[in-house]
Amino acid sequence: MGRHTGPVCRLCRREGLKLFLKGTRCDTPKCAVERREGVPGMHQFRRGKASEYSIRLREKQKVKRYYGVFERQFRKYFEMASRRPGNTGDALMSILERRLDNVITRLGFATSRAQARQMIGHGHVMINGRKLDVPSYLVKPGDEIKVKEREHSKKLAVANLQMEGMPAVPDWLDRVTADPPEGRVSRLPAQQDISLPVTPQLIVELLSR
Repeated sequence: MGRHTGPVCRLCRREGLKLFLKGTRCDTPKCAVERREGVPGMHQFRRGKASEYSIRLREKQKVKRYYGVFERQFRKYFEMASRRPGNTGDALMSILERRLDNVITRLGFATSRAQARQMIGHGHVMINGRKLDVPSYLVKPGDEIKVKEREHSKKLAVANLQMEGMPAVPDWLDRVTADPPEGRVSRLPAQQDISLPVTPQLIVELLSR
């Protein structure tokens, strides 16, 4: 699958908020969102008021860029959410939050989702005692996420855990102080566990057309 290879700070500037695509560096004075005003590109000024379609599209793009998924996979998650009982928007955000690359980041084993995807792809992570190299794997309650019993794997995760400015572990996850680092999924994530400021209902309205 393709991956965005350009400057990721442009994505944050386009959405007008920090998406933490560079992890803890986004909290430093180097953050482009705080240093440079306006959207990237030559045409800084937009005429007129944003349309209803534009507002909904920006919500969808914000979520896709935050979790690092592309359109085809995002549509697949939306179809999964639409088949579940209850609020479709909340179900969609819960599915995205359960991605393994997001869970590794939330536990503090990686500073960003891009780094988490690399760790998973290189075999540094184990799920329930077995190596798993699929970043899109959806964790379930009771799953145990553990860094592989290998010196390089442990060193990488411990270095990230010791970095300043790492966010707290959300309530739906438990991080265990162990060697190697370990975490558990205690429950499914709910809407209040989503740290990204987003209105899921706008995304549902856009994709339901």
